[in-house]
Amino acid sequence: MDRIVYDRMAAHDSTHWWYRARRDILADYLTRYGNLPKDAKILEIGCGTGHNLPMLAAFGSIDAIEIDPAAREIASERLGKPVGAAPLPELPGVPRGHYDLIAVLDVVEHIEDDVAALKAMADCLAPGGKILIAVPAHQWMWSAHDTVNHHHRRYSKATLKAAIETAGLKPEKLGYFNSLLFPLAAAARIAGRMTGRDDSDDSPPPKPVNALFETIFRLERHLVGRVPMTPGVSIVTLAVPR
Repeated sequence: MDRIVYDRMAAHDSTHWWYRARRDILADYLTRYGNLPKDAKILEIGCGTGHNLPMLAAFGSIDAIEIDPAAREIASERLGKPVGAAPLPELPGVPRGHYDLIAVLDVVEHIEDDVAALKAMADCLAPGGKILIAVPAHQWMWSAHDTVNHHHRRYSKATLKAAIETAGLKPEKLGYFNSLLFPLAAAARIAGRMTGRDDSDDSPPPKPVNALFETIFRLERHLVGRVPMTPGVSIVTLAVPR
């Protein structure tokens, strides 16, 4: 990703509505569907500044990987131990057959060979292990945000399912989220295209708007996985070995 993306993440990951509500949604999703053992061994790949690590730590002991040196330093401070730097798709040095959960949250879209990356992750799972995957949805929503984040693609439910299955895994509870705010997001992308003002700035909006968006997005914690969600900005699933 461009340096500015990591800088914005470090500045806003504790206050931005998207980060805050998404952590709660994913925590509830894991609580309902993760079926993780007590003190599960967990690896987050592409942890950025480490903002998801406290949420994941509620489910077990955490290791993490981040290839950007500055973000890795921040994440290591948050984790209280060194964060690794093993790159996808190979994951060199990451123990095979070890983890009960691997979390890749808005990461797989950064990898040119997503199937090879998913295969490597599958090799690192302990028996009964799962991969928690979140990715951006809808290729037609491609914007400057995707460009500065060095995305290779946005996914449909069908293309994510196909990549997971080609890697020898099967998706469980695959569906959209960030659906309640999707009409606003879609309108903003279309307007940006029509006006030529496609902006990659993802800084928080004014505090009242930030609080409103967080409240609306967080409502989905009660819905994701339980009911079919209408199209959303993102897709989430748990991938398990077949």
